[in-house]
Amino acid sequence: MASTADSLWEDRDVRFDISSQQMKMRPGEILIDCLDSIEDTKGNNGDKGRLLVTNLRIIWHSIALPRVNLSVGYNCFVNITTRMANSKLRGQTEALYILTRCNATRFEFIFTSVVPGSPRLFTSVIAVHRAYETSKMYRDLKLRCALIQNKQLRLLPKEQVYDKINGVWNLSSDQGNLGTFFITNVRIVWHANMNDSFNVSIPYLQIRSVKIRDSRFGLALVIESSQTTGGYVLGFKIDPPEKLQDAAKEINSLHKVYSVNPIFGVDYEMEEKPQRLEDLTVEQVQDDVEIESDEHTDAFVAYFADGNKDRAPVFSEELGLAIEKLKEGFTLQGLWEVMG
Repeated sequence: MASTADSLWEDRDVRFDISSQQMKMRPGEILIDCLDSIEDTKGNNGDKGRLLVTNLRIIWHSIALPRVNLSVGYNCFVNITTRMANSKLRGQTEALYILTRCNATRFEFIFTSVVPGSPRLFTSVIAVHRAYETSKMYRDLKLRCALIQNKQLRLLPKEQVYDKINGVWNLSSDQGNLGTFFITNVRIVWHANMNDSFNVSIPYLQIRSVKIRDSRFGLALVIESSQTTGGYVLGFKIDPPEKLQDAAKEINSLHKVYSVNPIFGVDYEMEEKPQRLEDLTVEQVQDDVEIESDEHTDAFVAYFADGNKDRAPVFSEELGLAIEKLKEGFTLQGLWEVMG
């Protein structure tokens, strides 16, 4: 069984010219703001578009050609700032610069509001991204964090404790460590009774499976984390067996409920509620043109964060023709692997 995290791409990927299906909100994804009259100054300068701000990503699409679009997940953001840019629609004006990194490739995006004197582009994207950055406990498996205060779990916003189980052994070491389990609507937390800082927080988002298995300590609760966290296998011993069965059943039940409508923890509300995405999305019309599959890279070439684009041509003995001089550290073989 794959975890929700293994199928989640919206916040950790940069994609270009996505389908209308991929533009739709996934379970747990919420449209926070919708900004009209936004220019994609980097890749589509002079083309007016719409920017959708969700709790996982930003989506920009051209108004004239909705199939020209991009989706940028917040987990890819490296830096976000405002600088002057040259817009075909606004001239020299302040713009939102976003530097991202995805699969070892750096992309730069520049967005300009065509509406004069409107700071909403900057405030919305920057504030929602900050909310994403400060809510990682909802989404990431964490070890040895400040989770416990006065023997009680420090609750996240919208988090509720469903059960607290004492006498739970963590089987990560040879002798085991006695501690306490907290089962909430968002995650499972275990901490050692003798040392609160020896703990683990496992969000349901990152749980791949919860099973009861035999171990050298007897029957144990085994939690396997998603591949995105490294596929950890964590074992816990709960006595008596009936209590172990109840805990496994409760966790699996809460995990199933969570998977239907995940809580990603990005809590930010605009004063003006945006329209529903279904009302904003323009149906993509299929052009009567056959698109060559080997040209799929054209969409993102304009966004490469490479300040030295104009490199002198050199003769390539490998290809037998003149090519743009490669950047230091790059090889033709490596580029072919990227394009493949």
